[in-house]
Amino acid sequence: MKQKKNNYIPVKPSSEFDGTMKVRAKKNLGQHFLTDLSIAERIADTLSDYKSLPVLEVGPGMGVLTQFLIQKGYDLKVVELDGESVSYLKVNYPSTLDKRIIEADFLKLKLEEVFDGKPFSLIGNYPYNISSQIFFKVVDYRDMIPCCSGMIQKEVADRLAAAPGSKTYGILSVLIQVWYDIEYCFTVGNHVFNPPPKVQSAVVKMVRNNVKQLPCEEKDLRTLVKNAFGMRRKTLRNCLRQLIHEWQPEKAEEILAEEFFNRRAEQVSVQEFIDLTVRLKSNNVTE
Repeated sequence: MKQKKNNYIPVKPSSEFDGTMKVRAKKNLGQHFLTDLSIAERIADTLSDYKSLPVLEVGPGMGVLTQFLIQKGYDLKVVELDGESVSYLKVNYPSTLDKRIIEADFLKLKLEEVFDGKPFSLIGNYPYNISSQIFFKVVDYRDMIPCCSGMIQKEVADRLAAAPGSKTYGILSVLIQVWYDIEYCFTVGNHVFNPPPKVQSAVVKMVRNNVKQLPCEEKDLRTLVKNAFGMRRKTLRNCLRQLIHEWQPEKAEEILAEEFFNRRAEQVSVQEFIDLTVRLKSNNVTE
């Protein structure tokens, strides 16, 4: 199937393709439509190690990524909130996406019902305004989603993949890396979108790690991490003082006097945050 030389015209998915039908990008939905087919195919290829799994695509828009997932033979479903995009997909992918379009808000979707409780991969050119929320939902469904990849705002990608000691290492880094190994795949300029976003983009891949269960309550870890990064330039002693007094009222000052609390949150590894949560919620923190 031939593509025009500029590589910016969607591949015709069927003989019923309506080349005149367009979808208007909606700012309130964070829509920026990718127009470069080579990048779309590279994004689809991030799932190449998970060929046997069904795939849920978030926010397919006009199907620039969708077409490659179809071509590569994935058992594919798509979830799209924008009614105009849904109409476009139904017209231009009538056979391949028949009964496979879920018209819904991904953040409200019961993912256990999408593939009847079976594991699946998640992919998308994610709406920039809700990408962090999407990843936290992935964590909630981590036992069903061994791989999640796609394109997001570069700033969020940097935070997601950041290591301790980096200025971009923060709450998102820690709480996602507890459960997933993150690969920063490649950067994407804003000139390959319609309309062009004001920021650069990046493609990331999240692969489930071997952590099955935490030695602490997940809600306690989240509370600790959020408090630790509450004032980035302050030491842990300042950021966690109130929380430690709440969790360990009798030993709080003794704990806070330790050298460890001279550090800033960005200097603390994921495992150290887990260990600290376990210790502070223990009945005997001196052990």
